Parts: sequence; C-alpha cells; structure tokens
Amino acid sequence: MENIIGQIKEGVSTRSSTSNFYRHTTFVSQIEPKSIDEALKDEKWVEAMHEELNRFARNEVKQTKDGIFLCQSKYCKEILKKFEMESCKEANTPMPSSCYMDVDSAGKSVDQTKYRGLIGSLLYLTTSRPDIMFAVCLCARYQANPKESHFKAAKIILKYIKGTSTVGLWYPSHSPVHLIGYSDSDFSGCKLDRKSTSGTCHLLGSSLISWHRKKQTCVALSTVEAEYIAVVHRFYGLNNNLQTLD
Repeated sequence: MENIIGQIKEGVSTRSSTSNFYRHTTFVSQIEPKSIDEALKDEKWVEAMHEELNRFARNEVKQTKDGIFLCQSKYCKEILKKFEMESCKEANTPMPSSCYMDVDSAGKSVDQTKYRGLIGSLLYLTTSRPDIMFAVCLCARYQANPKESHFKAAKIILKYIKGTSTVGLWYPSHSPVHLIGYSDSDFSGCKLDRKSTSGTCHLLGSSLISWHRKKQTCVALSTVEAEYIAVVHRFYGLNNNLQTLD
C-alpha cells in the first residue's frame, strides 16, 4: 500500500512495499501547498493523491472531468485466484431466486476457516458492490457451522463476480444535490425464525452514498407490514445520521 512519507517542507515521496523493503517512487514538491486549490494545481501533488486513492482499501479510483469511478476489479481477480475460481463459469445473478438457505443440519460440513475466509473477502468487496450485499450477508449467517450447500451458494457469488469484475460506483461531477432514499423488504425470508430482511439505499442526486441491509427484529404478519417496518427503519436511520452530522 502506498504511504506518503517525509517532511512536507522538505518534499514528500511515496513508498510501495516490495517483499521486505520499501522503494521510493515519486518526489512530490519542495513547498507545502497552502490550500486545496493550490495543491490541485501542482501535478506532482495530484499524482501522489491519486496513488494514495488507488491503493486505499484496494479500491481503484478513476477521476475524469465527468466524474469519479470507483471499483475493485483487481481485488475481484485476487479473490477468484485465492479460491481457485479463475476459470469458473459466469453467473447472471449473485443468488438464484429459487435459493432458500437454512441451517442444513443433515448437510456435509466444510472447512470452517476456508468458508469464513471467503465470506470475509466478499464482505470487504461490498464497499463498492451493493449488488452482492444481500447474498453475501445471507451466506454470512452460517459461518458457525457451514455446510456444502452454504459453500455452494457462496461460490455462485464468485461466479457472478467473474462476469462483473469491472462493475463499480459512478459519481458524476454534475449531479443535482438532493437526497433520495429507497427501501424494500422480503416477507419471512429467513426459514429459521420467519423474519423479513430490509434493504435501504440513499442517493445524493444520482450518486449512491450509502446502502444497508439487515434482518428485521420482529416477525411481520404480512408483506405490507414488512414494507412498513423497512420504511420506518430507513427514516430512523436517516434522522440519526442527520443528528450526528449536526
């Protein structure tokens, strides 16, 4: 991971780890910028900031005059290689609509460490991939005693990633500044306790800024009630965020 090091007034360089040593790569500037505008006019500072963003949290950030594109395509390839799924067939969705997961007590157990490692890698990927959020979190519920059926479902997510590794988040530079929120819910989606799962997302103009999914704390008696609970949770969460900002 790239790190800015050195004394600002004496010039700053970046370093990248190669095996067990650090290699200096880029000299930035002899003079510390007094403002953001001044820093943006210095090509070396802009280059250094891009290097930091490209390495931060394994995200790839591409900035143009039209906006910013955020993805994790390199990390997707790392996951596929780690779990030996590089040559797998692609899937159209992260989880089939006919998939209903449960404890599967009669199923064959799998390596718990490997399964948890896969779920952890996929959870990290959700920082830029809200489209796999539901499927990943559903598989994460069975980390205590994973079965073959759970591992098979997680592998389908990898097959979906194989065909969508270049998918990411787009933040246009000329987007209207107004907050929009959406919520949705299934009905009794969990076969264990019959609780529904809520999903929410918020957009600032046309830019997705937050997304969330969580199993509801109570059992809904109808699809309408499940939707109402999802809406209430969304507005309560939004109000709490606004109070925190204040």
